[in-house]
Amino acid sequence: MLTDLENNFLVLEKKILVIRKNYQNLTEKYLELAKEHEEMKQRYDEEKKKNQVLAEEQKNIKLYSAISGNPAHNRLMKNHINRLIKEVDHCIAELQNTGL
Repeated sequence: MLTDLENNFLVLEKKILVIRKNYQNLTEKYLELAKEHEEMKQRYDEEKKKNQVLAEEQKNIKLYSAISGNPAHNRLMKNHINRLIKEVDHCIAELQNTGL
């Protein structure tokens, strides 16, 4: 009876050691994955910023092309001028509303 209890205790002890080792391995793997996730998140943010800069540059290039007379971008130039006119009109209306 005592040997059976001792054997059961040894089996449980071995299982606990295996579970503990698996837990340590999983914890290490989690830390590695968390670090990799942070690195990828930073790379994503950097690429997103680069993409925004490139999109803005592309927009400016089209605008400059339209200003220089490129017929392919005439509509862009007209839209940009109309947007600026609306902004100026809005500013004038605000100034009139404030009594200046």
